Amino acid sequence: MKHLFILLAFLPFITSAQIADSSRRQVILQGAINFRDLGGYTTTDGRHVRWDRIYRSADISKLTDSDLLVLKDRHISSVVDLRGVNESKQAPDRLNTNTEYILCPAGSDNTLGDWMKSIASLRTAAEGDSMMRVFYAKTDILADRYRPFFERLLELRDDQALLFHCIAGKDRTGIGAALLLYTLGVPYETIVQDYTATNYYRREENERSMKSMVQRAHIAEPVVRGMMGAKREYIETTFNAIKQQYGSIDNFLNGPVGLDAAKRKALQDKFLQ
Repeated sequence: MKHLFILLAFLPFITSAQIADSSRRQVILQGAINFRDLGGYTTTDGRHVRWDRIYRSADISKLTDSDLLVLKDRHISSVVDLRGVNESKQAPDRLNTNTEYILCPAGSDNTLGDWMKSIASLRTAAEGDSMMRVFYAKTDILADRYRPFFERLLELRDDQALLFHCIAGKDRTGIGAALLLYTLGVPYETIVQDYTATNYYRREENERSMKSMVQRAHIAEPVVRGMMGAKREYIETTFNAIKQQYGSIDNFLNGPVGLDAAKRKALQDKFLQ
C-alpha cells in the first residue's frame, strides 16, 4: 500500500484506478513492456469491454519463447504493427506460427529517424512538447493507418484475440486505443486514463531510455523527459484536430475509417458484454 501512495503522489498522469487494476490488465513478459488488456472498461450504456480479446503493447521484436507461450495461451492470432516499413524491417516482430501479421505503416515511414534528427537541436521541454503536439495533430494519415486495424477486428472470431503495437506503445498505439475505445462507447475520461496509464507501465523503461538518449545522443534531458510522457494534452490534440477537420469523431469514423452504423454495432456486439 505504501508503494501505491508513492506512485499516486509522484506520477502526475496516472489514476488510482489504472494502478489498482494493473494486476489483471498488465501482461508481464520478459521481452516486452506496456503490454496490457483493453478489457474491463465500462461504456456509457453500462456494458463492459470484454477481457482477453484486445491487447496493446510496445515493441515485440524481443519476445522470448516463454513470452510466445503466453501469447498462444491468450489466443492472440492477429498482430497489427503500427510501425513504418523500415522500423518493422529493423526489428521484426517475433510471432507464433500461423499468427496473422498486418503492417499499417501509413505516416510512419522514417518517423523515428526524422524525429531523432529533429529533437537533437531542441533544448527546452516546451520545444519538445510543441513537436509532440504537431505529431498528434496530424490527421491526414489517421484513416489509412487505422482502417486495416478496425477491419481485422471486425473479422476476428470469438475464440481469437488481437494485439496491436508500435515501438513504445504510447503514441501510435495510444491513438489507436483511444479511437477503438471511443468506437465501443467508452467515456472520454476513461479513454484519457487508458492513454496516460502508459506513464505507469513504462516508468522504469522511460528512465533507462532517457539516460541513454541524454548520454549517447546528447539530447537535452527536459526535451526527452517531456516527450516520453503520455500527456492528456497530447491525446486531446488528436481528438480536437479530428473534430476540427471532420466536424466530429463520429464523422471521421463513419467516413474515412469506414465504420458505418452497422459495422460499429458489429464491433460493439463482438467486444462488449
